[in-house]
Amino acid sequence: MPSSNAIIIGAGPAGLTAAYELLERTEFRPIVLEADEDVGGLSKTVEYRGNHLDLGGHRFFSKSDRVMRWWQQILPVEAAGGPDDAEVDITYRGRSRSIRMPADGADPRSSDNVLLVRRRVSRILFRSQLFDYPVSLGLDAVKKLGLRDTCAIVASYARARLAPRPERSLEDFLVNRFGERLYRTFFKDYTEKVWGVACDRIDPDWGPQRVKGLSIRAVVGHALREALRPTRSVEQSRSETSLVERFLYPKLGPGQLWREVARRLEERGGVILRRHRVVGLDLAEGRVTRVRYTNGETSEGELAGDLVFSTMPVRELVRCLGSVVPEPVAAIADGLEYRDFIVVGLLVRELAIRSRNGARRGLVPDNWIYVQERGVKLGRVQIFNNWSPYLVRDPDTVWLGLEYFCNQGDELWRMADPDLRSFAAGELAELGLIDRDVVLDGVVVRVPQAYPAYWGTYRRFDVIREYLSSLDNLYLLGRNGMHRYNNQDHSMLTAMVAVDNLVAGRRDKANIWAVNTELDHIEER
Repeated sequence: MPSSNAIIIGAGPAGLTAAYELLERTEFRPIVLEADEDVGGLSKTVEYRGNHLDLGGHRFFSKSDRVMRWWQQILPVEAAGGPDDAEVDITYRGRSRSIRMPADGADPRSSDNVLLVRRRVSRILFRSQLFDYPVSLGLDAVKKLGLRDTCAIVASYARARLAPRPERSLEDFLVNRFGERLYRTFFKDYTEKVWGVACDRIDPDWGPQRVKGLSIRAVVGHALREALRPTRSVEQSRSETSLVERFLYPKLGPGQLWREVARRLEERGGVILRRHRVVGLDLAEGRVTRVRYTNGETSEGELAGDLVFSTMPVRELVRCLGSVVPEPVAAIADGLEYRDFIVVGLLVRELAIRSRNGARRGLVPDNWIYVQERGVKLGRVQIFNNWSPYLVRDPDTVWLGLEYFCNQGDELWRMADPDLRSFAAGELAELGLIDRDVVLDGVVVRVPQAYPAYWGTYRRFDVIREYLSSLDNLYLLGRNGMHRYNNQDHSMLTAMVAVDNLVAGRRDKANIWAVNTELDHIEER
């Protein structure tokens, strides 16, 4: 193939965005190598007997105007529900530019290619009660916690503000942000369930990646603003990320958008090679010259290109480079760790909380429920009916996604699918969310290396970054590609900025690494 090829490793949000941007703005022909048979990476949608399962839940909102516009170029926003809705904007960043629900927009009843406008509701299951997420200190929370615990939380927060800890770990970061009492009540157990290690072993860099500017002050301020907000607006960047109340969502899940991107790429001459796993990269004079891959168990091949964009896990990328990598870099890369993920999809007739809320099928409004209870391994429950009613084949059923965080090879990961479905149903019943006899069907999806870990050799990651950045035509993108807990929109922005650099002739890659650390500054520049 000609040397004007750009080889892209991985067909997730970062890889497909890079391919799309290259086709739009350069003369390079993108060739995407994807190990899976489907596109979308961690943002793909798994279909099971007519029900659609979203891995981890992907709200389509961003503080980036550029990303918001990009999504809408792929799928249009749904039509307004009436003449009043047609005049109401879905705003973000507090700017005059806004997303409008046009009267002649896409109709989800007749078209699949549409972005729905959905309301965000997330709560925490704790002490067998549902608390708002993020935690608010309103009357409902005070009633459930009790006045004594609420006063203790406020006093603890005051102490943390007056005498903050040196931030040597994630625990220090969270205590400084929320106070020790609130941290131990609502953050510690869940976070350690997710990561499988103590919070005092996790690097504090994880905190700003996920919590951003959120604090008790932000939560209280948000509650006051919410009381005055127009009912149909989506605040994107005036609210902290965790406080967004409305979002866009593809009718059939996030994978629908990425399949449409893939279709357009291939229609315009881009290449996506599915079930192609990268096994090696050849170097010469500080550049990647060839990418070697396997297709199935026996077929092998290689590709040459002027550019290589990698979204594969950094540990595997360094191994693929082989013995040319300096020993200190290889040792640090081998010490990088990951957390794996299992989603158990359960189809049930109804939820057991029907008698408490009176809703049809007991359907609470939550997109997902964080499980803070210590007695179960379950981390979160997604209610797919509330992400999009079109994700559920039979509207008289409830389609749930039970999320488990684990490591490859541990007891959960090795459990046979029927046993894991039964185990998950048992935990839901133990929590009082369902009765055991309402389970109709289920499926298990295992996701390796879903979360790059902020421990192990991570504190020396700058050594890896410096070496890989020195390879002139290699660009690291996305979550696993940068070993950073990027969201979907952050991953897309890394690809956009990389192509910006190519167009501008910029060889320095620092601005790519600045994504998800100084987002507003990048956009202003």
